Amino acid sequence: MRKLLASLVLGLMVALPASLTSAAETEEGFVSIFNGKNFEGWVGNTAGYKVEDGAIVCDPTAGGGNIYTEKEYPNFVLRFDFKLPEGANNGLGIRAPLEGNAAYAGFELQILDNKAKIYEKLAPYQYHGSLYGLAPAKRGFQKPIGEWNHQEVTVDGNQITVVLNGTTILDVDLDEIRSKPTLDGQKHPGLDRETGHIGFLGHGDKVEFKNLRIKELPAK
Repeated sequence: MRKLLASLVLGLMVALPASLTSAAETEEGFVSIFNGKNFEGWVGNTAGYKVEDGAIVCDPTAGGGNIYTEKEYPNFVLRFDFKLPEGANNGLGIRAPLEGNAAYAGFELQILDNKAKIYEKLAPYQYHGSLYGLAPAKRGFQKPIGEWNHQEVTVDGNQITVVLNGTTILDVDLDEIRSKPTLDGQKHPGLDRETGHIGFLGHGDKVEFKNLRIKELPAK
């Protein structure tokens, strides 16, 4: 009986880590960029965010703000899950510097509750997945409020692609964007950036992020 119990316990101990394996560990070439416990490896206004149940949560009581990876990433595939409350507004900074407005000094991909009435009259380039001020994303592929969405962002040389819940909602060539006036009529010096930090650009809404993993791509 003792041998049988010992065998069962050992089997559970061996099986348990597999059941807790992170998404990054099961996807070839991907590594986690958030440890699910604290903001090690992140900089910026980390006081405006908190960690809950293994997720990064923009804290409304602390004002949110911007947090960034310590490391810079030029070309990559980023996968993550996010959950929005009603009327939420946040952003994903890519190739961003640590100073200035990431939407102009770098690039910002919108994170937004597209169905909120308060956003009915936004410009097309302001809706979820859009390259802010530069290129609009397709709408209609978000899950209901309170459910987790899955997003994949690929930044590869001049190409930026966003896939939301399995549907490509943005696929743009930066060279084409540079050849025309910007949609918002503003200057975007970040258009010439080839590397930078990845970050969340909060406005105080309780937006949650988890399962952040990245695969770096070769330089072009």
